[in-house]
Amino acid sequence: MTTIEDYRRFIASKAPPGADLADGIECEPSAGLKAHQRNCLDFALNARKSAAFLDTGLGKSFIELEFARITAEETGKPSLILTPLAVAGQMVREGEKFGIDARQIREQSEVGAGVMVANYERLPKLDPDAFGAIVLDESSILKSFGGKTTTALCAAFRGHRYKLAATATPSPNDHMELGQHSDFLDVMPGPEMLARWFIADQKKMGAYRLKGHAEKPFWQWVASWSRCATLPSDLGGDDAGYALPPIDREMHIVQADRMIGAADDGLLFRIPEMSATSFHKEKRLTLDQRCGLAAELATHDAPVTVWCETNEESARLAKAIPDAVEVHGSLSPEEKESRLLGFAEGKYRAIVTKPKLAGFGVNWQHCAHAVFASISFSYEQHYQAVRRSHRFGQNQRVKNDIVISDTEASVWEAVRRKSQDHDTMKQAMANAMREAQQFAGLRIAYGDRVPVKFPAWLKSEGID
Repeated sequence: MTTIEDYRRFIASKAPPGADLADGIECEPSAGLKAHQRNCLDFALNARKSAAFLDTGLGKSFIELEFARITAEETGKPSLILTPLAVAGQMVREGEKFGIDARQIREQSEVGAGVMVANYERLPKLDPDAFGAIVLDESSILKSFGGKTTTALCAAFRGHRYKLAATATPSPNDHMELGQHSDFLDVMPGPEMLARWFIADQKKMGAYRLKGHAEKPFWQWVASWSRCATLPSDLGGDDAGYALPPIDREMHIVQADRMIGAADDGLLFRIPEMSATSFHKEKRLTLDQRCGLAAELATHDAPVTVWCETNEESARLAKAIPDAVEVHGSLSPEEKESRLLGFAEGKYRAIVTKPKLAGFGVNWQHCAHAVFASISFSYEQHYQAVRRSHRFGQNQRVKNDIVISDTEASVWEAVRRKSQDHDTMKQAMANAMREAQQFAGLRIAYGDRVPVKFPAWLKSEGID
């Protein structure tokens, strides 16, 4: 026999799963935490499995280290922080600054007690079951739906009691990234998230958009297992010192020779095609001009980062720029790490590399000048490269020199448009999250808000 209480329990069971705040850790974290960091850490310890979507420079490393330290003490097992290449050593130094003993490891035999830090590349050499907690630094590595790294991380740490995924505020329109985080944190599989709140966008092949009625419930659900902030005030902190001055951005245009290759198509002048599949071919035609100008801009006495897109560009730039060290894909992980850390420590004046190699996680506040010898359609990679220097702790005005050919105007315009869209949507996400976080972790039981009079035939079945 079904009663109204049975029905209420049935409706309540349909609420999407979020963080369970009933069985967290109560402790006294470091007094050095700022208000927004303390807010995020408290939530992570209470939720046990959560995400920290904090923009660059808001102190994710301190939160990660404290979470790892406290969970190691709670579980009696070491905690593991996985980081991008070259960030492991940086994380250990951050720990020293905050009085947290963290050790960089490369394989299981090096694991001891407390906080262990390793690069993602070392995961196959580690035993996930040996760790009581897992922290993913720059967890946007989970972005690739069904990718080998994502699959390996989810499988390795499935069911671990304590998890923290930390990354800069994800792009609000990259919902798959949120789904991958939810899956890693054992909250909800990505495909189920899409089925519940999204609909396939017929205008954009393979893309999804939120159902019209689902926006508020979706962000309330995300807020139940994450904390999101663009500025400290989003989490009750003080924005003083975090509002950086605008970047001094200067465009440098080189002229492409439109006669080269035109005869092959039976034309007097070449008509450039800057699509995502053909723009590398167009770029090769202006490689010498762009790299020459970029090298001139990077030749001075101050530290400078020089960003490029291809190995050929990288080699040309490294040869032309005095005191430059090159970081490219064919180097061993150890050599990449050594060179990236060497630049951070001031051993090298200039560094030449690609955003996909060094655009995530490293802190280069000592450098206030970046030269982009080449750009791509990826707004995320460009944004992350810019933010290596333009972040909290930077005490100089940052300058970006961007070198493009006149035929690349459409590429730069696409990056600018994505930047504007991202800023607009990120603000909308922050507003939605701020409202949702007021109720994060609360489960609102279903109740009959309007008095209901049941007919006699239902009452006769035992329902009152």
